[in-house]
Amino acid sequence: MAQIFPKWTNYIPRAVGIAVPALGVVVIGAIAYWFSPKYTDVGYQPKQPLAFSHRQHAGKLALDCRYCHNTVERSHFSAIPPTETCMTCHKTVLATDSRTAKLRASYATRRPIPWVRVHMLPDYAFFNHRVHLGAGVGCESCHGRVDRMDVVYQAEPLSMSWCLECHRNPGPHLRPVSQITNMWWKGRPGQDARIKRTLKPPVHCSGCHR
Repeated sequence: MAQIFPKWTNYIPRAVGIAVPALGVVVIGAIAYWFSPKYTDVGYQPKQPLAFSHRQHAGKLALDCRYCHNTVERSHFSAIPPTETCMTCHKTVLATDSRTAKLRASYATRRPIPWVRVHMLPDYAFFNHRVHLGAGVGCESCHGRVDRMDVVYQAEPLSMSWCLECHRNPGPHLRPVSQITNMWWKGRPGQDARIKRTLKPPVHCSGCHR
């Protein structure tokens, strides 16, 4: 009997049976990654209306996070500091510098600076800063090394699966409550010297520490 199709066509169903599931796995994997917070949210770094350097303030000057974000220990959210908080120091520090011109204008007109929020959770997710800090979860665990960031960016995905990883094994993220804002915790090089330094307020910011 004469063959209607070449013999090699017999392998087509087998090839399709392998290629289609493999392609499905690739597509699902691509969607799971490129549509996930690890890809869409991590690294998010919006341009802020004022050049504020966390590297300078939280890093070099060693300001305690709670001086500016002063509701984190008693509320579910972390407050954005009002201009008055900034002017506590900048009435005398860089008081006539062009870098603080927008800050002075905000203070004079009583118009708040429109800071752009970096870390956001879905409306259905409730996160309580007070509970987590009270349990000994350090700022670094969620926000990364902000003391090394000139402009803050999102360092972690803040996804449900990411939260569950910590809740299933919280030990590595816990520390003494007295060290929740210490970015050098966990035995990093220079830790002891850093702790001693944070206990001593910078020269120009004696009112910025608890």
